[in-house]
Amino acid sequence: MTLTLSSKDARLIALAAQGFGAGRVERPTPAGLQRTLDRLGLFQIDSVNVLTRAHYLPAFSRLGSYDRASLERAAWGPARQRRLFEYWAHEASLLPLDAHPLLRWRMARAERGEVGYQGLKRFAAEQRPEAQAVLDRIVAEGPMAAADFENGSSRGGWWQWSHTKHALEWLFWSGKITTATRRGSFARVYDLPERVLPKAILNLSTPDAASAQRALVERSARALGVATVADLRDYYRLKPEEADQAIADQTEAGTLIPVRVEGWSQKAWMHREARLPRHVRCAALLAPFDPLVWNRGRTERLFGFRYRIEIYVPRDKRTHGYYVLPFLLDGSLVARVDLKADRQASVLLASRVTLEPGAPAETMERLTMELDRMAAWLGLDRRHIGEVVHLSCRRR
Repeated sequence: MTLTLSSKDARLIALAAQGFGAGRVERPTPAGLQRTLDRLGLFQIDSVNVLTRAHYLPAFSRLGSYDRASLERAAWGPARQRRLFEYWAHEASLLPLDAHPLLRWRMARAERGEVGYQGLKRFAAEQRPEAQAVLDRIVAEGPMAAADFENGSSRGGWWQWSHTKHALEWLFWSGKITTATRRGSFARVYDLPERVLPKAILNLSTPDAASAQRALVERSARALGVATVADLRDYYRLKPEEADQAIADQTEAGTLIPVRVEGWSQKAWMHREARLPRHVRCAALLAPFDPLVWNRGRTERLFGFRYRIEIYVPRDKRTHGYYVLPFLLDGSLVARVDLKADRQASVLLASRVTLEPGAPAETMERLTMELDRMAAWLGLDRRHIGEVVHLSCRRR
């Protein structure tokens, strides 16, 4: 008999799985940061820095004012301090080191030219000698950024990558190089994995693809609590042929429990260790790339909250603002806050706050407290709240 969950139950399970409601401590420790990463499975990386870079925010949302330098040491510090590595998981991501063997099948597929965009795949075939020449320079000269190959010029940035940058990206996808550190305006500096990652991690045995995919599905389910097939695939960007058998295997093993969620048209699964709390009390500003909300369809299913990031939308066509963070309050998404860190003026600027229909009376008070906490964490002297808008009806 399939277990039936109410939509509220599904929401509470998801929030608990994501680490909300556990309470905050005054001084979060590096161990707490590591536990948060282990729970979530990854921090998505994004280069937009209007507030702070996205990979810093999920831990703040759950822990409070942790030391960002501890995340930097874990991600880009010496090998003895390193606890994370960069790779393509749910987009570009920081992942715990024990996930490295679970993604080697993806590296192998990239090396064979089976994944990635067409310009990338060419480096696995006719342009392999050119990629090898780039790799040889890193072997001989040590850590290098793309600009180091081009006399200090990035040649147009992200949207106009040079030929060398494409070669570096293929080498990165293939696992032949990894990120040694980040430089300047967050440019990736590449080096050989054996000169960056702990030997104990590189010496771990490599599971076959099916076993690794089962493990990734289990991690997805643990992080999500309750999820559809599409949710489980999306967490690590697994294709149907990579995830569906893994889901079936984990269901047969009892790791995934089939459930029906009221109001969901799709079948769903719950991790066998998922917890259903009686309530979740928390206040948190969520990055656009926080795993609680990065899947926009799931966000609508769980919270009835339609969320789109508008940084690529012309200013006069934006609905809520440029860099808008949902505000989570006691189990509901109750507001949207367009945020910017004005570092020159040392102000956290909430230029527009949009309150959802039914937002409780204490929303602005608790949001203000959270903005004050964020301003202090970012080293800003104060916060300023601009326009406050009340939505009269929910957008669909």
